[in-house]
Amino acid sequence: MGVRRDAREAAVQYLYQREIQEDESDALLADFYRLRGLSPSARKFCESLLKGWMEHRTEIDAVIREHARNYEFSRLSAVDRNVLRIACQELLFCADIPPAVVINEAIEIAKKFSTEESGKFVNGLLDNIRKARRKS
Repeated sequence: MGVRRDAREAAVQYLYQREIQEDESDALLADFYRLRGLSPSARKFCESLLKGWMEHRTEIDAVIREHARNYEFSRLSAVDRNVLRIACQELLFCADIPPAVVINEAIEIAKKFSTEESGKFVNGLLDNIRKARRKS
């Protein structure tokens, strides 16, 4: 597995853990990294994704809500919601990463940790976000 894929998966797992444990602090982040066993370069990329999400989480969640037509945000599966959060962080705030790469990675992570249908859902939603951002 590539370094960036490993980092993206770890970021999704950490956000999922925070959500399931209903712990908004980052006190568990050091323990998470120790247990997850990321390489130094994967950890660095994971940290940048998580830091970006933490800085922009209100905007990221608003964009997901806006484009998740016919889906109540709170009713999305926790896995799908957090895959979307990390992918949106990259789409909206990481200009050096091609949108096609971001979307493909998110699809693969959703299929791995959620369902086959999640991959299709994530693809459609992120593609709509990509198109809307390109127009603005």
